[in-house]
Amino acid sequence: MHLSASGDATAASGGLANTGYIAALTLQQRGPQEPASWPHQVGVIPPVTRSFLHRTEAHLLRAKINSGGTAVLTQLLTGMGGVGKTQLAADYARTAWNDPSAIGGLDVLVWTTASSRQAIVNGYAQAGVELCRADPNDAETAARTFLAWLSPKATARTCRWLIVLDDVADPTDVNGLWPPDSPHGRTLVTTRRRDAALTGLGHHTVEVGLFTEGDALTYLTKCLTGHGRDGESADQLTVLAADLGHLPLALSQAAAYLIDSGETVADYRHRLADRSTPLTDTTPGALPDGQALPLAAAWSLSIDRADALHPAGLARPMLHLTSLLDANGIPDTVLTSEPVLAHLTTHRSCPAPASVSRRDAVHALRALYRLSLIGHTPRTPHQAVRVHQLIQRTTRDALTPHQHDQAVRTVADALVCAWPSVERDTGLTQALRANAQALTACAEDALYRPNAHAVLYRLGTSLGEAGQVAAARDHYRHLADTNTRRLGPDHPDTVTALGNLARWRGEAGDAAVAADALAHLLERTVRVLGKDHPDTLTTRHSLARWRGRAGDAASAAAGLAELLPDQLRVLGPDHPDTLTTRGYLAFWRGRTGDAAGAVAGLADLLPDQERILGPDHPDALVTRGNLAQWRGRAGDAATAAADLAELLERKEKVLGLEHPHTLATRKMLSHWRTQAEQRQGVKEA
Repeated sequence: MHLSASGDATAASGGLANTGYIAALTLQQRGPQEPASWPHQVGVIPPVTRSFLHRTEAHLLRAKINSGGTAVLTQLLTGMGGVGKTQLAADYARTAWNDPSAIGGLDVLVWTTASSRQAIVNGYAQAGVELCRADPNDAETAARTFLAWLSPKATARTCRWLIVLDDVADPTDVNGLWPPDSPHGRTLVTTRRRDAALTGLGHHTVEVGLFTEGDALTYLTKCLTGHGRDGESADQLTVLAADLGHLPLALSQAAAYLIDSGETVADYRHRLADRSTPLTDTTPGALPDGQALPLAAAWSLSIDRADALHPAGLARPMLHLTSLLDANGIPDTVLTSEPVLAHLTTHRSCPAPASVSRRDAVHALRALYRLSLIGHTPRTPHQAVRVHQLIQRTTRDALTPHQHDQAVRTVADALVCAWPSVERDTGLTQALRANAQALTACAEDALYRPNAHAVLYRLGTSLGEAGQVAAARDHYRHLADTNTRRLGPDHPDTVTALGNLARWRGEAGDAAVAADALAHLLERTVRVLGKDHPDTLTTRHSLARWRGRAGDAASAAAGLAELLPDQLRVLGPDHPDTLTTRGYLAFWRGRTGDAAGAVAGLADLLPDQERILGPDHPDALVTRGNLAQWRGRAGDAATAAADLAELLERKEKVLGLEHPHTLATRKMLSHWRTQAEQRQGVKEA
């Protein structure tokens, strides 16, 4: 059972999350961090794609925005993605970031996906936490703090900033979230929309269309040169570009196909025409048929070709899986996990005697990359795979309902498999959350058949443990409501969701409400599962803890004292939940005023945890921290400081220098060193 200084253990789909007792003396949420030094970047600039070509729009963008203001990269009535808006924005951001001049350079760069209002808020909130001591426990307030920080102030140090809002899907998502006007700041927006709410307001609009005929010819010639295709007819390439609608993504796919297949341009155009089919099932604002027909045909040909590459038959089912995840970046650990390998083995389009290996999965990704169906950058493992969202939609639409549900459950299993039990790497966990949210957005129904998938619980708990407690609370409220509607009020998954909802309501500041909700939930749990069911015991544990958090330490200690014998009888003395209760019981006894009792209980617990779980397990580290603090409160500040110094060294090795729990231990060490010095000074005086 994973414990942390900032929260409880992660829930699985089969039961309530067991709570881990906190290391912080004051029982507070994670506090603000010190501002990062400049220059500082928040978010990841997308890597350069194969289809990027320097175009006139890039020069126009620089002319309009270099002196400040807001520029909007929108589409020139193409109705279709893949025209290169994001790449133009990335090129501008990268150039500005690397510009050493006082005029063109940057002190702060924030790149955030803007496909929803929540995504914008989360991006701003992260910047607020990193740059201006914003509250990490309230995303909305942190976002507003960051926007206020951007406003120019007469006495403040000049900050040259660039904010990039990539892929705004709805103009209303940006209402109240526009960066302020500043002589030192620039805002760059990419969007498919052309609404006045985006292109008006004094914004500079840069329309990004398809490649011009000259750009397309230059691009195809550049791609084919050096691959035995130097003698291709310019006329044939010009006609091919016209067949593909001058869409950069389609041109890159066609060029890859020509290189790999060795076919002539004329033969390729003939096959393209033979296989063209309309996109009959599209969303509102769908692509015009005259532009989408060549693109859809190019994808069909490219998928066939990729599927024929070694290892044969894996590219297509791999593309099925990528179509359900975050278009902006999928971690390589997800697509090479055991659930994915098992799925590829079963759904390989051509039978093979051996099981699919991780190496085979990587080669399948490379096959898709070679045909430009995905972007694949292994050097950025947290965003190793990118897929154009129109390719994703076309791929999903081709799946039968049975294929779709199988792929959804596989992807959900893969996310859970790739999710670390201890979230040391914030970049990875942010990517995993984005992918889980993308999966939920496009396939939520399948995640409730036959029951609520564990990834739904992992996502909610990860949000909370990352400091987004309000988002975690809202996530579990939705999950509890959905489980109640789909599975019934007494289903174990519903009970699990309600338990987590109570927890995060408490973490969001409503400890008394959390305790009350758990008291009602306990009655249902006993009735449905029985008084000795592990989930019933967990609910009793949570109820006691939140009564303590609500201010009734005596009730918390009494409840845990009553619970412990039942856990010893049902689970045994070495079960992690039993160990957890022992730790909390000692903690709450200390909160009732028995500091010596807390020290004795924790000192007795620690060797058992280290024997059963290991000395570097998060639970053991939390116990070390609590033991040190209660020794200090019992009057031995010097020993508390010495113990925390040893713990800090261990946490830096296990969790990393910047992990929130490491930072919390560093803060506690400073406190007890100060106390020890003061007490020593009193003695000497």
